[in-house]
Amino acid sequence: MGLPKLSELEDSKPQTFIDPVKRINEGHDVQRFLVSQAYRDIMLFVMQLNRAMFPRCSSGLDGQDQSIQQWELDSSSASFSESIRRLQGLLAELDAIIDEVPPDPGPRRFGNVAFRKWHELVESRSASLLQRHLPEKVSSFKASSSVSAGAELRSYLLAAFGSAQRLDYGTGHELNFLAFLACNWKLGGFDVSSTGKEERGVVLGLIEPYLRVVRRLIKTYTLEPAGSHGVWGLDDHSFLPYLFGSAQYGPAISGADETPTEGSLGDAPDPADVTKPVAVQRERKKNMYFSAIGFIYDVKRGPFWEHSPMLYDISGVRAGWAKINKGMIKMYMAEVLAKFPVVQHFYFGSLFSWDKDPDAVAPPTTVHASSQPMRQHAHPASLGLPTRGPPRDNIGVPERGNPAAASAPFVGTAAPWARQPTVTSPTTAFPPSMENRNISQTSRVPPNFNPRPATNAQTDGQGCTGMPPPTRAP
Repeated sequence: MGLPKLSELEDSKPQTFIDPVKRINEGHDVQRFLVSQAYRDIMLFVMQLNRAMFPRCSSGLDGQDQSIQQWELDSSSASFSESIRRLQGLLAELDAIIDEVPPDPGPRRFGNVAFRKWHELVESRSASLLQRHLPEKVSSFKASSSVSAGAELRSYLLAAFGSAQRLDYGTGHELNFLAFLACNWKLGGFDVSSTGKEERGVVLGLIEPYLRVVRRLIKTYTLEPAGSHGVWGLDDHSFLPYLFGSAQYGPAISGADETPTEGSLGDAPDPADVTKPVAVQRERKKNMYFSAIGFIYDVKRGPFWEHSPMLYDISGVRAGWAKINKGMIKMYMAEVLAKFPVVQHFYFGSLFSWDKDPDAVAPPTTVHASSQPMRQHAHPASLGLPTRGPPRDNIGVPERGNPAAASAPFVGTAAPWARQPTVTSPTTAFPPSMENRNISQTSRVPPNFNPRPATNAQTDGQGCTGMPPPTRAP
């Protein structure tokens, strides 16, 4: 049974476009966001793209012989629609602007200030860029107000490439690019089919090239991680490549199959290969998960288990890439969409509405909700002032000098599926809390690392429910 898809708007009815505004002002607003139509649409789009990336099996004319088709990066089998090619041109122009703005010389502890000049150029050219590269059906969508479709989409595009103020980039910016693509989908900008071809085109032809532009920005202007959990986070900057990349290695499915939650493609590499530089260099050319791992090797030094302990932990999962994919979906909900520092600067307009989803169930109160930071000053909305808020360049950055945030209980970022959380549906579920990370509870233990005496380590048994016992590398 196929999953529901993000619906398109009727082009025969004019849309009342609006300039997106800030709605998430306090920690408790995240709870409201989780039952909004915007949250529903984000998760629908994520699940839709994710399923399309699983390999497909098809039968021959005799109904017996089966072939399996995979979806690899830069594959000759991938064909892109005219709409995707137009948006690829947009990314190409954004990438070319980097050549116009070389980094300022001289050592710097934080990001290079030349990144602000790049942002200024992009903002000044954004209207013309969208006019040239948006799919024709999107740019010509009927509007019942003075705000055009391009003006609403421009807000998400400009917020998708890092903070010019803080010189950083994180998953909040990545979320804005996902929203930009989803807006195009809702306005009929893509060729919808039942085979998932256009969804694969979005992932392979737009999200992966977007990540390449972002990685070049990070390396050129030494951008800082935004809202990162540091060494205990999944990745300093991105999340989506791990989600879609794990789906690429999942077991092959047919159109009517349920999305698998265990198993792997027969010739898929072992998840533990992320610790082998040779394997990473080979697979990063074909797979989004390993492409993201490869970027970590490009920018970090030292043992993999030391600088990326969560990814090292996940590499010990023995139930296959589909199990990892299932966990990534849950983690995306918990660590990206349910975190105030990430979503506080996601803006809401007519396409991503703050209105309540009538089918949503209120999420239960958890440590995620109780530990959200609160502001210590009155918000302009409480004073009858406009809620537009400051410029959108603090995405994914926690508020500094906040006593409430500092005193909130620490919530670890250990892989949530290692504790079998209960999630009822992608549109209404709110992931349960995760306990503080304990190295003895992970599925993999770093080489030559013994957190306890040998006698105790031997009696730990299985560190996490449903996970293999801790193993020690030779």
